[in-house]
Amino acid sequence: MVELLVVIAIIGVLAGLLLPAVQQAREAARRLQCTSNLRQFGIALNSHHASRNEFPAGSIAKEYKSVPGTPWTFYRWSTLALLSPFLENTAAYNALDLEKPLYNVSLGITPENIAGAKIHAKIFLCPSDDPRRRHASFGPTNYAACAGSGIDGGTPLETDGAFYVNSETTFASLLDGSSNTVMMSESLLGPLNSQERNPKTGYKFVFVAPVTDAACQRAIIWNFSDPKGFAWVNGEYRCALYNHYYTPNSKQVDCMGVVLGGNPDIKFTPFGWRGARSSHIGGVNVLMGDGAMRFISDSVDEDIWRAISTRGGGEVVSEQ
Repeated sequence: MVELLVVIAIIGVLAGLLLPAVQQAREAARRLQCTSNLRQFGIALNSHHASRNEFPAGSIAKEYKSVPGTPWTFYRWSTLALLSPFLENTAAYNALDLEKPLYNVSLGITPENIAGAKIHAKIFLCPSDDPRRRHASFGPTNYAACAGSGIDGGTPLETDGAFYVNSETTFASLLDGSSNTVMMSESLLGPLNSQERNPKTGYKFVFVAPVTDAACQRAIIWNFSDPKGFAWVNGEYRCALYNHYYTPNSKQVDCMGVVLGGNPDIKFTPFGWRGARSSHIGGVNVLMGDGAMRFISDSVDEDIWRAISTRGGGEVVSEQ
């Protein structure tokens, strides 16, 4: 009996040692797949540039002449949507009509794009996160294009990063060098539980744009109807665009705002500070302009983190 108890105790100790190792091995595999997804985006970005002499825009905003008065930002097609023909995702591209806005004046999806927007594509999801839909009408995404350092209160217009509204960035535009400029990174999907106020997955909404530190700190409204990452086709900050105002996995809650009034060319333009976030231990994956992958630590210096997000700040950043 004593020997049996000793054997059971030893087995228990071994199981206690092995289980964390197994979990770490599984997470290492998931992180590798996440890196592979971002690498595929890097290849697609280069293919897009080779084909059209520029990178895709971070988001689209333009006049919809067929329905005057439609807010220009309702086009809102994301970098991921514009990259679709250069990915192994041509079915999604063929299901989209990018000549039509994503949203109509009734705030619904344009009929031509209902099926395409709903496509749930594996390449847009990091296996370390829960891949379930966050919105019944859209396929989700963990990946987002980098809009820069979050200048001018999180503007999406003519930012200091590689991607913004109607951007036409080229390799020549990356004055800091493609190896020193972040193109894309990852973020966690919003909570499945509509009452979960988690700084890593949720975001606060403010009724001002541009957003400010003071307004974001005072904000009490959490947006649960459209969780972060709910739509890969949507080129706004809560979906397929992000910036480096907050460091990776920051304890600060992401903060979004919107221009509520004004003429159609500016009305409903979304502003915000949305950080890179992941379930990987200690940091996030980023894709550089030269196609290289880096894993950036949560403890990265804030100035360095913002420096690598800009396309022409004049900084030279060493490997961190």
